[in-house]
Amino acid sequence: MFIQTESTPNPATLKFLPGQTVLEMGTADFPSAEGADASPLATRIFAVDGVTGVFFGTDFVTVTKGESTEWDHIKPAILGAIMEHYQSGQPVMAGGAAQAGSGHAEHTGEDGEIVGQIKELLDSRVRPAVAQDGGDITFHGFERGVVYLHMQGACAGCPSSTLTLKMGIENLLRHYIPEVTEVRPVA
Repeated sequence: MFIQTESTPNPATLKFLPGQTVLEMGTADFPSAEGADASPLATRIFAVDGVTGVFFGTDFVTVTKGESTEWDHIKPAILGAIMEHYQSGQPVMAGGAAQAGSGHAEHTGEDGEIVGQIKELLDSRVRPAVAQDGGDITFHGFERGVVYLHMQGACAGCPSSTLTLKMGIENLLRHYIPEVTEVRPVA
């Protein structure tokens, strides 16, 4: 098994491409080791000292390291954990716990049509681009012209995420949807 690695715009995050399907659909975000027991693969990766976050896409695994940890020291162990997992035959998510669906928060209320347009633009224009960088951005809410987005994987904590959010996504949404006045991240 040959696992490729790619850097991301976030220096604390690396993207690992195992050459196999990671999740059939959707994404899975493990911003800390708590909750990683839903995934045998995430549990193995968190066992590597210095790992602080794991994120799964359809064909990639994004791993975030702690500030005091060097990639040179933990990258071989992460590669080993991913390889071990795929050789074990275990599923990526335990008991079919994969997050199916769009990953977007549900929205009920009078702005349903606007929210539908926001989600459509995110799915067609934004999410494919950020997946290339090992992350995901999902809709969290819409209130009084402000769109709230949840940043995951390489996007969470990335130094350039504010620029991406303000200059890229906000401009795109404001161009197509006049009701949008601002875009903000949620923690």
